[in-house]
Amino acid sequence: MVKLFLNLIIFILFTPFASSVNAYDPTTVPNNIYGMGIINHSDLEDVGNLVNVNGGDWGYVTVVITEKDRDIKDWQKFLDDCRRYHLIPIVRVATNFEKGSWKIPEIEKIDSWINFFNSLNWVTENRYIVIGNEPNHSKEWGGKIDPEGYALYLKTFSERLKNINQNYFVLNAGFDQSASNSRITMDEQKYIFAMQKAVPDVFAFIDGWSSHSYPNPRFSGSEKASGRKTIRGYEWEMELIKSFGLNKDLPIFITETGWIRTINNEELIAKKLRYAYEEVWFKNKQIVVVTPFILNYQNEPFYEFSWKNKDGSFFKIFNEIQDIQKLKGQPVQKITGEIVFNFINPLIFRAKDQKGFTIVKNTGQAVWDQSESQVISELNNEIIISNTKFSQIEPFNTGLVVYSLNTTEKNKVVDLRLGFYVRGEKIGDVFNGKIITIP
Repeated sequence: MVKLFLNLIIFILFTPFASSVNAYDPTTVPNNIYGMGIINHSDLEDVGNLVNVNGGDWGYVTVVITEKDRDIKDWQKFLDDCRRYHLIPIVRVATNFEKGSWKIPEIEKIDSWINFFNSLNWVTENRYIVIGNEPNHSKEWGGKIDPEGYALYLKTFSERLKNINQNYFVLNAGFDQSASNSRITMDEQKYIFAMQKAVPDVFAFIDGWSSHSYPNPRFSGSEKASGRKTIRGYEWEMELIKSFGLNKDLPIFITETGWIRTINNEELIAKKLRYAYEEVWFKNKQIVVVTPFILNYQNEPFYEFSWKNKDGSFFKIFNEIQDIQKLKGQPVQKITGEIVFNFINPLIFRAKDQKGFTIVKNTGQAVWDQSESQVISELNNEIIISNTKFSQIEPFNTGLVVYSLNTTEKNKVVDLRLGFYVRGEKIGDVFNGKIITIP
């Protein structure tokens, strides 16, 4: 009994407990489905100029992080830049490329990924993580086809992420829908069947579905085609996983798609992609985002997919998609902060503006803007508060907030409690006490 009690205490002390707040469904808030895949952090400004124009705001960007590339300082800068450009990051985890294939990920190294992710201040409450890439290709899994191994890795990674923070929004690896059964590839349907057989509840551990819905064959198919191997391939995938008893509609993330570019079809594929966005993807409310592959890739074998030319100019496809009318996304961000210092003169002269001052620290995810923030009197209307002013305050920075006080009262002791609010969320008390109004 004593041994059992000690084991219970150890379990309680050392088991990480999940947050009480789940990741939110991004289809339930205003959302901008336009996004882009990149490999270079320096491309973020171009992505912003592509997806956050013509009414658009808070588009998406998909990027890969490898095991060797987990510098916290560099990636925090990346996330901070995403925040400044109003881009929601979708991060795909990868191992390292060695001897012609990507190393098989090790379950024992999952905790190092989690420690890395938890060291970062994310852009939104949802932390979008894609686990792997096209594992039905052997080169993506250490030179072998192993659906059982991938299913276990996906479930374990998701469980451990959620045990630390429920705001992690876990996505499966996108699959190659066109892969056949061969020595180096496996048909996606067969692969998913094998995953489900090995780990029957595996798809209960994802929050959304990552799809590589390319217009095949040869990345040159019709924008009006439907079913597997088309730009609507996600529909076929949804039916497939629902056949296993999954009874929820997963939000869909098309993390790769696009037509291959040739000398003669540049204008044609621009029109095809515009049709796909406006007539197919935008009309499906289950789709969260489409991030085509790829904005800027200057070498083979993917230069034919690049939207940017080697001379630094953009191909017509960039301008075509930039020109589309878009929606303003409103992702959920954590609003938290601290009152560091405040000063207010307790003597208020009647009918004369007097300044109050407070230093605040932003500890949340959003950039605080003057237009969304104000100092408010919480007790009465005898004191009028107005003209809250400050420069933008980014997360983990401090700033000086200045505001005005005025009153028509005279010779009176007044209870006063002032709060500082950002987007309706109270940051703290700027002042809480008594003041005296004088002639």
